[in-house]
Amino acid sequence: MSTPWQIDGAEGEPIFGDMHMPASPPVGVILVAHGFKGYKDYGMFPRVAEAMAARGLIAHRFNFSHSGMTNQTASFARPDLFERDTWNKQVDDLRAVMDTVTAGTLEGRELPLVLFGHSKGGVSVLLTAGRSAGDDGVPRPAGVVSVSAPSTCNSLTLQQQQSLTEQGFLLSPSSRTGQELRIGRIYLAEQLDDPPNHDLLKIAGRIACPVLIVHGEEDPTVPAACAGQIAAACRGEPQVEIVTGADHVFNTPNPLPPDAEPSTQLDAMLTGVGNFAVACCAV
Repeated sequence: MSTPWQIDGAEGEPIFGDMHMPASPPVGVILVAHGFKGYKDYGMFPRVAEAMAARGLIAHRFNFSHSGMTNQTASFARPDLFERDTWNKQVDDLRAVMDTVTAGTLEGRELPLVLFGHSKGGVSVLLTAGRSAGDDGVPRPAGVVSVSAPSTCNSLTLQQQQSLTEQGFLLSPSSRTGQELRIGRIYLAEQLDDPPNHDLLKIAGRIACPVLIVHGEEDPTVPAACAGQIAAACRGEPQVEIVTGADHVFNTPNPLPPDAEPSTQLDAMLTGVGNFAVACCAV
């Protein structure tokens, strides 16, 4: 069972979320962030939250404010927001959820907090943790989990960047809904205007808390080599888990029926993430 919630995110747009409470007294909190064209109810994310709650963590899964998704999952109800999405907005959203937990408006006040992000969300949690390093006014995570994430903020080719600049958008069709979504010019403009805050590997090197990097060995979307590049940039000794036989979503269909057994690959990922998150919260 989960409890829905809603708060204001970047530019005052709503962040829709669901909370999963553990049966026993919680040992920590985990925020579950989706990837590009993903959403909180997609495929494995409800199962991720349920698995973390079973390990004693309050799990908050949510839609980024500019994901284009609401609580109805049939289509992107707000393609206009999708077009305006940027890395800065995703960082703002994560900070908004962290602040709301810290304030006690969402469950988890005074508990250690772990950030979990998949694919694009994995980049966003690294940016959030790295940008806030050394800033006493921003809640600091107890751990960061980056799953199936690329090792750069800007994976657009030079031709795509030129097209985006000239025509103001790039078409990015959704194979799930058939909608012709757009990536807006602001996505690239923010990165070009502020390169230091979009240098993912340098920012990852500022993260002071433990980091876990998970990737599917057979990921056809983001090369598994990205995991090693991120790990090499992190300080200390980040944990890296390459899951044998796993694709980008750990061999998980969308939707994943509530009573379905997880794939071997998803189960392996959940076990590793759960062990890491619980250890971070015990420090």
